[in-house]
Amino acid sequence: MSERRRSAGTPGPAALSADERKERARFTKIMSEPVPIPEAAIERAVTVMRSGRLFRYGEDTGGEGEAASFERAFASLVGRRHAVAINSCGCALFLAMKALGVTPGDKVLCSGFTLAPVPGAISHIGAEHVLVDVTERLTVDLQDLEEKAAQSGAKLLILSHMRGHVHGLDAVATLCDRLGVAIIEDCAHTLGARWDGRPVGSFGAIACYSSQTFKHINSGEGGILATDDDAIAAKAIMLSGSYMMYAQNGTCPPEEVFAPIRDATPNYSMRMSNLVAAILRPQLDQLDGWIARWNDAYRRIEAGLKTIPHIDPIPRDRRDAFVGSSIQFLAEPDLAPEIAAAFVDEAAAHGVYIKWFGADRTAGFTSRYDQWRHLADRRRLVGADRVLPRLMDMRIAVSFTPEDCRTIVTVLAEAMDAATKGQRG
Repeated sequence: MSERRRSAGTPGPAALSADERKERARFTKIMSEPVPIPEAAIERAVTVMRSGRLFRYGEDTGGEGEAASFERAFASLVGRRHAVAINSCGCALFLAMKALGVTPGDKVLCSGFTLAPVPGAISHIGAEHVLVDVTERLTVDLQDLEEKAAQSGAKLLILSHMRGHVHGLDAVATLCDRLGVAIIEDCAHTLGARWDGRPVGSFGAIACYSSQTFKHINSGEGGILATDDDAIAAKAIMLSGSYMMYAQNGTCPPEEVFAPIRDATPNYSMRMSNLVAAILRPQLDQLDGWIARWNDAYRRIEAGLKTIPHIDPIPRDRRDAFVGSSIQFLAEPDLAPEIAAAFVDEAAAHGVYIKWFGADRTAGFTSRYDQWRHLADRRRLVGADRVLPRLMDMRIAVSFTPEDCRTIVTVLAEAMDAATKGQRG
């Protein structure tokens, strides 16, 4: 830690007077504001609704539907040959595992720092979770990955780029190739990100993306499976529920790829509708501009966080061209839990909402591995246990201005000052 940091003791914060609270900065925007739906997307959605053709497949309709058009554009964006539009990212992960041949009882390696839908997808398929530890940079611990793969015999890793923290993908891919472990990249938080110049999501056999409201494109709910493999794409199209209209997929593999599977593949009815695709397609054209605005706000807030005692932003690898739609930082190891809790409460009281992974019970969209009681694997993760109690997480809206960023940093600085007031006595 730098010399400007003050050591945190254990006394709780002293109560602030009403006047002291009144004089502090306050942030008045909604921090969970989603990306806006462009007018072009609204017009497309209205056109689809007026047509009544919300379902993506049709028996006697010509032309390309919205879902197929979106699949083609999305595949081009992420640098993959195929994209299959699904009803959620969790379902995309489920279909990805099915397409790779995972069956009940199989072992699946899974990042120990992720959100509940990822282990949920593994449970959905009936497989057994093998949790892999993380480093203080919130990336996968390569030594633990190698050991867990050897111990378990697992041949698949779901690699979550949680909160946009991209793993060292070249090193992970090299290790997994040596171990004979396939990779599904969970890219719910990394649409538009790159690792060392290459699109995140292009390193594994399959990548899965999200269009849930708080992701980088917004349709309320939705998911996309992307791959370069014809057989995987064909299986995913059939599994998602194409019936015998699979040729209407926007990046459909050749007909002969479907011949061996068309009558032997179940229909799980997990496809995306034309209405959802109509909302999403125009957003792809806005993505680069949104990323630039997110990253500008991220850098401003990051610079401000570095001036606040007792907290440190998570360092980023220079090869990680991430999307800064949220920011994470660590409390110093000796910051007492009650002071960390007071800091979170003080910030919230002035309009800045922080998710703290060290709370007794995680809330909202926060998720911690030791609270997934449905997992059979109850082993502790040493690295995760070291970092998660200190981890704090904050959304960044695409609308944040430089002035908004300054206000947020001021609120957080004042919140830390108030939280530690008692120990300074």
